[in-house]
Amino acid sequence: MTLKPITFYTILTLFLLTSCKDTTNTKKAPEQPQKTKVVDTITVAEEKKEKEKEKEEFVLTEENAIEFFFNYNKTLKENTVKLTTNFGDITIELFDNVPYHKANFIYLTKKGYFDNTFFHRIVKNFIIQGGNADNVETGRKRSEIGRYLLPPDTRKGHKHHRGIVSMPSSEIDNPHMLASPFEFFIVVTKPGSYHLDGDYTPFGQVIDGMDVVDKINSQPVGQGDWPVQNIYILKAEVVK
Repeated sequence: MTLKPITFYTILTLFLLTSCKDTTNTKKAPEQPQKTKVVDTITVAEEKKEKEKEKEEFVLTEENAIEFFFNYNKTLKENTVKLTTNFGDITIELFDNVPYHKANFIYLTKKGYFDNTFFHRIVKNFIIQGGNADNVETGRKRSEIGRYLLPPDTRKGHKHHRGIVSMPSSEIDNPHMLASPFEFFIVVTKPGSYHLDGDYTPFGQVIDGMDVVDKINSQPVGQGDWPVQNIYILKAEVVK
């Protein structure tokens, strides 16, 4: 008779131990999917970060610039850029049939390249030239964007009338008059400077602010046609 209580309690104890073990396993079961989800989230975030890094590190070169601007131009709906200077605003409309130069100018504008550059060259009653500066920031921006030139595109019917925006050629080993993409000049001459036709690429025209262009052109200059006082392009922005 003494065996019955022992057997009963033994069975009860085993039953309770088994129940506790099952309960513990049941609680742990949902944890595995949660760990997987965290890992997946981290992986997606890392992949996104890597793609953004690759995008930031994209640099234009002689080899990829033409293809890049050909494709970039297809995405553009805007053709007007406003330059805010310390003498006033200049609004430029870009020509659609000069695609590489138009795309280049808009791309540099959206990258913020022209911000805090200068109208660094003034030739009286001829042109004002902008897009350069003797500061570290401008050199850094050029380095980050890339080193490349653009081919001339002079057969689209555009002449160097007063108010035309054109692109100067690079001065370094450049028999084909390839354009220096970071700079531009605006014709001040009345009615124009037509001796430039065929050598330089007109890619836009001033539609508002020629009074500001004339005011800049009247400023005193020193050696190398550099203005005595810096003339800032405070901001360039695509407006439409």
